[in-house]
Amino acid sequence: MSDTVIVRDTGFQPDDWTEGFEGAEVCTLASDADLEDVADRLASLAMIRIEFPSFADGRGFTLARLLRLRGYTGRLRAAGHVLADQYAMARRAGFDEVEISAALAARQPAEQWAFRADWRAHDYQSRLRASA
Repeated sequence: MSDTVIVRDTGFQPDDWTEGFEGAEVCTLASDADLEDVADRLASLAMIRIEFPSFADGRGFTLARLLRLRGYTGRLRAAGHVLADQYAMARRAGFDEVEISAALAARQPAEQWAFRADWRAHDYQSRLRASA
């Protein structure tokens, strides 16, 4: 996956996942996946990648939140068309990191993602409290 960039709170990072994406400890879910299909395997999955086919498809955020509510504690990665503006939402939903294409990273440089790295402060309620 050398044509991808991993985004974390610390900025752009190389992908440090070396286990591959087809093994029993990793699962890639489509944005329309049924979580019941993986519910019995959650404890054994080291990473779950949720695909974002379009930046307008927010179902992956819901999947991430539901996985965390079910007790999933492994690495959770959003993969695909996630924009810098959506990074704070991705982190609040439960994602640990975002995997984007090198082309998207070139259009939305690290500074745009870093601006949202303090994702706990970039939410509606924080903005309301600050303006009150």
